[in-house]
Amino acid sequence: MIKECKKEAAPRRKHKTLSIKARKKNFAPVEYGFLKEDAIKEAERCLGLRDCQFCEICSLLCPDLCITRDEKTGEVLIDLDYCKGCGICAAVCPKQAIEMVLEDGK
Repeated sequence: MIKECKKEAAPRRKHKTLSIKARKKNFAPVEYGFLKEDAIKEAERCLGLRDCQFCEICSLLCPDLCITRDEKTGEVLIDLDYCKGCGICAAVCPKQAIEMVLEDGK
């Protein structure tokens, strides 16, 4: 069984804006910036949108040699039949595109 290396995109945070009525009455900023916490979460979301960049660090450090690149598509594949689940690949992935999850029934 082979699993693709991918990461799901998170929804974008919305920031406060000035109402249309208030916009007509003055020259105040239309959009208010994020609070510090919201800005940090939005930056993490934005940087997290980048999927696996095929840097192959995971395959170089995998002790089981179960991470390979598909010759036709160039995608990184993880052969779960040989993977011991040590988590090194997930720990070293600069894009955090590999997530360690428990298998059903184990």
